[in-house]
Amino acid sequence: MLKEKKFEKQKLKPNEYVNGIISGNRVILSRAITLIESKLQADNELAESLIEQLLPRTGKSLRIGITGVPGSGKSTFIESFGKLLTSLGKKVAVLTIDPTSQISKGSILGDKTRMEELANDPDAFIRPSPSGNTLGGVHSRTRETMLLCEACGFDIIIIETVGVGQSEVAIRGIVDFFLLITLSGAGDELQGIKRGIMETADAIVVNKADGENIKKAQRTKQDYINALHMFPPTASGWIPQVLTSSALYKEGLEEVWEMIEKYESQTKKVGYFLRNRQNQNLQWMKDIIDFQLKYDFYHSASIKQKMGELENQVREENMPASTAAKILLKKFRE
Repeated sequence: MLKEKKFEKQKLKPNEYVNGIISGNRVILSRAITLIESKLQADNELAESLIEQLLPRTGKSLRIGITGVPGSGKSTFIESFGKLLTSLGKKVAVLTIDPTSQISKGSILGDKTRMEELANDPDAFIRPSPSGNTLGGVHSRTRETMLLCEACGFDIIIIETVGVGQSEVAIRGIVDFFLLITLSGAGDELQGIKRGIMETADAIVVNKADGENIKKAQRTKQDYINALHMFPPTASGWIPQVLTSSALYKEGLEEVWEMIEKYESQTKKVGYFLRNRQNQNLQWMKDIIDFQLKYDFYHSASIKQKMGELENQVREENMPASTAAKILLKKFRE
């Protein structure tokens, strides 16, 4: 009886990844992103090497983060907006983050299907990724993926988050411009959005401003303008804008792009654009340290040996959680 052979896609050599990405090869870019997202130690080491080699070729793209309330038409907006950008001669990469089930650990990854027209655009690239256990509506490797896309020559990187939530503001630490998509006629819109997100948004777009909904959208726009006046001035000096759009009928998108271009020009002129990216890089370093310390802690043989015993004591209320944590941390430092 012949044994079945399992054919595993052979990994490329480091220089093949690097040269392929620099030359704009989408297939190699996709494989490199898969490598970046891998949890295997060997893959992580190769991925780190790729980022280091490609870093000099990054930083020239404009990074836009987009989040939205449920039903706001976020994916439709991104597709229509992306098509506008490609029509202007821009190469656009869209990194979409889909929620991961905490039960099955599965993810739908359906954004590429929902953006079928943009997915077929030769000047666009869409990459869906699961959010995993990462808070903030992004994947733990979104930064690295973004850098790969920049090295591949994309002018605009759009990061679509899972959706509005308490920790969604994490996207602010990755992008240059943060856009919140909302809609009118959904009840107490202002109450439905976390204050932290509104405070960090550079602009709010009231979508689905078409048909009988136009007047409602204008009222909602004014409500947001009034609300934003109550927030303290931004560090960039930029005054957050509120616009309306109809992604379905492709209306108001040019105004959104003109606003983003104005933001880029203004923040570069005062030096905020560069300072913000520098601060983001420092935070990225700290985030990696936090992740690595946590990884090393839970994968320590001595911690694994002691963890079960202390977990039982905490579960049975024979020991305070704080005491158990201190014991484990002390053991980890030994």
